[in-house]
Amino acid sequence: MSNVTVIGAQWGDEGKGKIVDWLASRADIVVRFQGGHNAGHTLVVGDQTYKLSLLPSGLVRGKMGVIGNGVVVDPEALLAEIDRVTAQGLEVTPRTLRIAENVPLILPVHGAIDRAREAARGDRKIGTTGRGIGPAYEDKVARRAIRLCDLAEPETLDWKLDELLLHHNTLLAGLGADTFTKDALLAHLNVLAPRVLPFMDTVWELLDDSSRAGRKILFEGAQAVMLDVDHGTYPFVTSSNTIAANAATGSGVGPGTVGFVLGIAKAYSTRVGEGPFPTELHDDMGRTLGERGHEFGTVTGRPRRCGWFDAMLVRRAVRVGGVNGLALTKLDVLDGLPELRICTGYELDGQEIRHFPSAPAAQARVKPVYETLEGWSGTTYGARSWADLPAQAIKYVRRIEELVEAPVTLLSTSPERDDTILMRDPFEN
Repeated sequence: MSNVTVIGAQWGDEGKGKIVDWLASRADIVVRFQGGHNAGHTLVVGDQTYKLSLLPSGLVRGKMGVIGNGVVVDPEALLAEIDRVTAQGLEVTPRTLRIAENVPLILPVHGAIDRAREAARGDRKIGTTGRGIGPAYEDKVARRAIRLCDLAEPETLDWKLDELLLHHNTLLAGLGADTFTKDALLAHLNVLAPRVLPFMDTVWELLDDSSRAGRKILFEGAQAVMLDVDHGTYPFVTSSNTIAANAATGSGVGPGTVGFVLGIAKAYSTRVGEGPFPTELHDDMGRTLGERGHEFGTVTGRPRRCGWFDAMLVRRAVRVGGVNGLALTKLDVLDGLPELRICTGYELDGQEIRHFPSAPAAQARVKPVYETLEGWSGTTYGARSWADLPAQAIKYVRRIEELVEAPVTLLSTSPERDDTILMRDPFEN
């Protein structure tokens, strides 16, 4: 048995929640390894719909959930999420959820500075959720972060808050925003500490012991490769590394533990927020894809921008992300369209290129090069075998495989977890 790592292969919102839920039923432990409560997974189980932002999806299936050191945790948001899903009948206790002792915390000051800076950017805003994720990661690399373990040491918390506020209050004052007092933040953390500290654990050791015991681990990524802080459409990216290699760093295990890497991609493209989007459709077709696919952000509720499948960006995600196989979702959204387009390259200053440039001015000048395919009149909704698919739908999937240079190992044909066509079991490697 192999472990499995699930990552997004586009800009997020690819339907990872259903795939992770489907895989979690066969795993022993599910680990979140990066991001914060700026990403969300929607899971439909029976008559219940769970919207998770921080909690690992495996909790819905009664599996142990682990939040690794690569995540930034807002303890107030975490506790609110625990209360919400507990009211829906889930068991979330220190027996079922463990959080790395060295995880950095998001404080109210982080959200305040996130929002103040975004407002100050004006027309050049990045499109952050304003929840403090970026500033919390900045504090981590600047070595002033307050971590979960610090809540157990009052003297440590005392001097760390001094250092934190020296930096952030200076910035807030310069931006014309309200500043924070040490007493207020200390009181805030002292209220939360008794509730979050029981979840604290030495996660690297827990996962190493579990791996040695042969337990199956599912590493659950948030966002997607094209939002990776190094490899995405910078600066319109998230503040963490979203590629599979970070599953090891962000949870404290060796790189060999990552296992089979499953990249999730929609049969078309979407993006939330600002940033380049070569295949974006600003016409009726774009609106049609959005309406059919119910394209609204799980966390923000913002409508997603929609466009044709960009094979070159997914090909890049396959190579950079170490993707072994793709899970293709929302194929049914394309049912009945007379023709479909796939981006097979770009034109830049009259020259055709096969990679998206990194320089912002070059990105703005890029034009997609399309290949047109015949659509299909039948339905793919709810299909559970290749025999249930129209011939042209199969041709569409096969062409995507050729262009992105990775096999489609799993095909999702509706939000229902059992409406899935499996070509290769990621856990059997």
